[in-house]
Amino acid sequence: QVQLVESGGGLVQPGGSLRLSCATSGIIFRISDMGWYRQAPGKERELVAVSTRGDTTDYADSVKGRFTISRDNAKNTVYLQMNSLKPEDTAVYYCKLTYYGVTKRDYWGQGTQVTVSS
Repeated sequence: QVQLVESGGGLVQPGGSLRLSCATSGIIFRISDMGWYRQAPGKERELVAVSTRGDTTDYADSVKGRFTISRDNAKNTVYLQMNSLKPEDTAVYYCKLTYYGVTKRDYWGQGTQVTVSS
């Protein structure tokens, strides 16, 4: 069973920074894609950043230059460093693991709230 546990959310002022962490169990981390998604009230869940098993990264246009995704395969953990935060970044942030085994499988964390407000 794969479990993902996010941490690091909270309340921050505009322009501030936060670092989210997503720790996973299981042995498939390093052969899986890891993504951060977010969902604001009344909006659909959207992709924020992805780190692939091939060591490539991609970002939503709205966060390029401000957010950085990284992974530590030794710790089975993926991070999202968020700088220059804006009120529109307020959302619940979710971590997702995509495993490409015999069949593709997605696993989600429980989410962590990020609120950007003065």
